[in-house]
Amino acid sequence: MTNASISQAPFRDARRVQESVLAGAEKRVLTAIARRLPPRVNPDHLTVLGFAAMILAGVSYASASVWPPALLVVNVWLVVNWLGDSLDGTLARVRGKQRPRYGYYVDHIIDAISAVFLFGGMAFSGYVSAVVAVAMLLGYLLLAIQSYLAAHSLGVFSISWWKFGPTEMRILLGAGNTVVFFQPVTRILGPEMLFFDVAGGIAAAAMVVVLAVTVARNTKELYQAERV
Repeated sequence: MTNASISQAPFRDARRVQESVLAGAEKRVLTAIARRLPPRVNPDHLTVLGFAAMILAGVSYASASVWPPALLVVNVWLVVNWLGDSLDGTLARVRGKQRPRYGYYVDHIIDAISAVFLFGGMAFSGYVSAVVAVAMLLGYLLLAIQSYLAAHSLGVFSISWWKFGPTEMRILLGAGNTVVFFQPVTRILGPEMLFFDVAGGIAAAAMVVVLAVTVARNTKELYQAERV
């Protein structure tokens, strides 16, 4: 397919749904930052910045196995990732230079690759069991796939689930990193366990529940809309 045929092909940009706790405040902050950025900074620069930050977060997690303060360095990369990942689309909208096909494809393939680096780094950190890290990665990827399918089938792209979005997840992860740096094990469930195993297990279970509820709801909606 040529560039011309791609640009002329019909494309329906899905309605974005962002109902997380911090969505309103975050949107105001990001818009204010975008309006103040110099013209030489474009959305692609921010996308690369966010991607690089997530790769470095994974590397920092892996480095924590030999240098524990690297856990706190991860928090720095999470902030940088938030800035790049959240601001690229905002900047495009503020400047009226949106590229819906390009942005949708690039952003979400980068998100998937970033997740592999992040959870892969956690698996090598020694602060979380590999099984738990893989469970969290699978949960994330399945939720992401569900969102992409819903965007195509229902025309609705959900960025948050039950008031939690990417920003809230970064905050929780950063808080967890800080706790683990000072106290990597816990007795919350009785026997001594890695804190991230407990927290990660709960997170993976929550993702499974959200996935099950969302898939059931969307399947019902599509079935009713296309009764034979």
